[in-house]
Amino acid sequence: MSASAPNSSSVDWTPTLVARLRGGESDAGKLLTSLYRQPMIRFCWGYLGNLDDAEDAVQDIFVKVLKTDAFPDRFRAWLCRIARNHCLNLLRSRHRRRDAGALPSDSHLDAALTGPLSRLVRGEARSRIAHLVAALPPEQREVLRLRHGDGLSRAEIAEVLELPESVVKSRLYEGLKKLREHKSILESR
Repeated sequence: MSASAPNSSSVDWTPTLVARLRGGESDAGKLLTSLYRQPMIRFCWGYLGNLDDAEDAVQDIFVKVLKTDAFPDRFRAWLCRIARNHCLNLLRSRHRRRDAGALPSDSHLDAALTGPLSRLVRGEARSRIAHLVAALPPEQREVLRLRHGDGLSRAEIAEVLELPESVVKSRLYEGLKKLREHKSILESR
């Protein structure tokens, strides 16, 4: 999840927008929403496993966030923590948890630009990886999804999960190590 403005060189507009929100500018909230909406939908989709539920959750999350008077300096991690807690609360209310599903992708462009055989091979590889990831312990699976699916840094993941960064680093290492032990990731069927 990138905090930089679309189509700009890695400029992070979030601190400016948060400062403007603190100053009472409502347009800053609209800009912040447009900057984070798509990445947050993907983030919530990873927890909820359903695009419609993720879109509804993001709407609820932004209503809460934009009503908040105090915004932290590390806005992205704070927003992810709020989103994670909201999603977990939704799942608890349904008495189920579905973070073992496939990671949503940003774009399906690669599938549209390749032939059927390439899509089949790529799909099989994704399926094998998804199966192996689903077999990991939930703690490692969640950390891997936040790091590689949502692009959060280890420090941001630590803040979102309210864990020491050393624990996040360890879970990432152990999860990746278990995945690397399976040669089936690289083999074709």
